[in-house]
Amino acid sequence: MLEQALTALATAAGSAVVTAAGTDGWSYLRQTLARWFGAGDGEREQTALERLDQTAAALGAAPPPQAESVRIRQEAAWQTRFEDALEALAPSERERAAHVLRALLEGSFPPGAEAGALFVAGDVDVRADRGSIAAALVHGGASIATPHQPDPPQG
Repeated sequence: MLEQALTALATAAGSAVVTAAGTDGWSYLRQTLARWFGAGDGEREQTALERLDQTAAALGAAPPPQAESVRIRQEAAWQTRFEDALEALAPSERERAAHVLRALLEGSFPPGAEAGALFVAGDVDVRADRGSIAAALVHGGASIATPHQPDPPQG
């Protein structure tokens, strides 16, 4: 039996899977969770990817009257998967896996995500021209450079 904090983490992770399915953040979360479940084992990672894809498909195909019950069942199934994965680990490995899972969940859903944030795994170039404003929320490294100045007109 898991301690209460790990059960709460598994609950949050199950909810995150269901919340992210079908959003811009899905691809990133799908890949990182599959790696977490796989823990270096390609076959377990592939199994996790297949289960995540099945979840996304079930949520996407659920007719409106049944969408809520499908969502609840999927959250519960993923909570159980996370609990089982954590429970199968030795105590020292469990703490490390829980720490990684917490960090993954915190990094996957920055504030404002519910309002339609765009998630990108990789490089992003944010620019503003002619008095417009550009904004970005960055989790990880960032660099700021002076924009390229055009050559003066030749006349």
